[in-house]
Amino acid sequence: MGGRRGTLALVAADGAVPVSPGAVLLEEMLAGWRRQQQARRLTARLIGERERVVRQFAQFTGCWPWQWSAAQAEAWVAAGGWAHSTVRSYEGALALFLEYVCDPRYGWVSECEQRAGAVPVQVFHERNTAAHVSEHEGRPQRRPLTRAELQAFFDAADDHVEKAAGSGRKGWLVSFRDATLFKVVYGWGLRRREAAMLDVADFAPNPAAPEFGSLRFGKAMRGSPPRRRAVATVMPWAAEALVQYLEEVRPCFGVPSHPALWLTERGGRISPRSVDERFAAWRKAAGLPGELSVHCLRHSYVSHLIEDGADPLFVQQQAGHSWASTTATYTTVGQDARNRMLRSALARAFEGEDGR
Repeated sequence: MGGRRGTLALVAADGAVPVSPGAVLLEEMLAGWRRQQQARRLTARLIGERERVVRQFAQFTGCWPWQWSAAQAEAWVAAGGWAHSTVRSYEGALALFLEYVCDPRYGWVSECEQRAGAVPVQVFHERNTAAHVSEHEGRPQRRPLTRAELQAFFDAADDHVEKAAGSGRKGWLVSFRDATLFKVVYGWGLRRREAAMLDVADFAPNPAAPEFGSLRFGKAMRGSPPRRRAVATVMPWAAEALVQYLEEVRPCFGVPSHPALWLTERGGRISPRSVDERFAAWRKAAGLPGELSVHCLRHSYVSHLIEDGADPLFVQQQAGHSWASTTATYTTVGQDARNRMLRSALARAFEGEDGR
């Protein structure tokens, strides 16, 4: 038997088709793992990405899963040259596959022992996996705007709308639309895609709870479809801006039957890319740092609610976060708020002292 380590060559009876028992067993394992993930309602894309990682590692080692070792896994990661988040993703995919084939409920350990004379083992452990070094591995520039920066941004947006309307230019509708969109992003703490995918019906009055809106395209858990979630209106001025857009501006686009809240001049739905482009233009007009993005408005929403004394659990639910720790990574309390909190804490402490 020649070839790479771990490749078992077997020739079919007619001598024409080379068959590898190892390859057959691996495909059976992958098929079973695929069914397990499908039963969890994971997306085909995620399942395919994970399977690709397993095949990539098998190709790197030249071995079958029942021959893999921790040393091989470490060499693979060391040779990859990947970003930290990519390393964690790859290690996670491979670890999940081995967790599946090592699970006695699926019978692959005994199957491998009978058919290959060896059993698979988990090759990743706490000593050879990349640590989750922070709760948020995104760009550190995604910070909340200060209230002064936020006001400067909205002032720049409103100034652009006034100038466009005063000059009679055709683009004033789009300018008004975008100025309102950013107020809605901040006023309800939305993600860029959540905002772009809003329909008019999402903010229709609900007789049971008129203060709530509905988001159909909330951020999905990994491998799952977008989650619908409800958000409460806590900034009335944003609701007033939205009502004005709906009543006075959106009808001017001439496609009342289209479900999208934010329409283009061609009668379609606005794209997330155009949201980015408009934000960049008005960010520059306001003299704000170039690293700020649309997502910073969401960070601002969370931080400003916390500064204003909102209950952290309520803020977490508003943001659509599953974990309080995620909301905490969005929160940067300003110096003025810190001073207020300190004065309040000191006042309570001294009042307690006086009362004893």
